[in-house]
Parts: sequence; structure tokens; C-alpha cells
Amino acid sequence: MSDGSAVHSSRDGDKGVKRTSPVTFLRQVVAELRKVVWPTQEQLVTYFIVVMFFVIVMMGIISLLDLGFGKLAYAVFSGSSA
Repeated sequence: MSDGSAVHSSRDGDKGVKRTSPVTFLRQVVAELRKVVWPTQEQLVTYFIVVMFFVIVMMGIISLLDLGFGKLAYAVFSGSSA
């Protein structure tokens, strides 16, 4: 018994669906972009400051972890056992 009849290409089920022309697609994109609520300059500055603060804090945390693990690895593998 073959399962070949159960396998369909992606186009078999899309016979009633028409493709959108590039011009219609661009019109729809522009219409959707007009619905977007764009942030004000004050909001952008606030978001920028928050993101920069977060990135700087994360850089500090990662740097400290890297320094700590580096010193730990050096202590473990330094070979100075007396």
C-alpha cells in the first residue's frame, strides 16, 4: 500500500487563491505603515537611554564574569602546585 496519494504539493490546496501583484502588495504595505503609531522624539530618546543603560550594565556583568572565570581557570591550570 502506497502513501503517495496522501502527499500533496503546496500548490494543490491553493488553486482558489490568487497571487497578489507587486503593486498591490506595495499599496497594502503603505496602508499598513500608515496605521503604525510612531513614537515621538521624547519617547525615542527615553528608549535610547534605557537600552544604552541596559547594554552597559550587561557589558559590566559579562566582563566581571569573564575576568572571574579567567582568573579561576588560570589558578586551576597554572601548574604551580607545591
